[in-house]
Amino acid sequence: MPERTADAQDRDIERAVALLGPLEGRMMCAVWTGQVTDTFVVRDVHALMPQLAYTTVMTTLRRLADKGLLTARAEPGRRAHEYRAAGTAADYLVRASHDEAAQFVARYGDAALSAFAARLADLPPEQRRRLEDLAG
Repeated sequence: MPERTADAQDRDIERAVALLGPLEGRMMCAVWTGQVTDTFVVRDVHALMPQLAYTTVMTTLRRLADKGLLTARAEPGRRAHEYRAAGTAADYLVRASHDEAAQFVARYGDAALSAFAARLADLPPEQRRRLEDLAG
């Protein structure tokens, strides 16, 4: 797969952040844009958002780890956890879109599949080619 441009990565981050709550989005934006190092602790994020209570940052990072956006590892001999991104914004968009498509089909059944098929027929040629490349 070709390397993504900075503009494409920025669009992915914007889309991914929009799927999250405001606070989770701010924190993941900081992670995905490199405002914190690859491996970070609560105090690193808190330094970027000092208006928030330390415990709010800690709880939000834990929730992001529970959702699979971050990985958390206990630091030996310390109470702090080290966090790192579990993937890129693009990775999160892929996972979220798969989850939403599955929920859509589960909720609407064959009507959802019919809607997907109708949408495919209406795609412009460039999007059709990209879809074929992704499926192939």
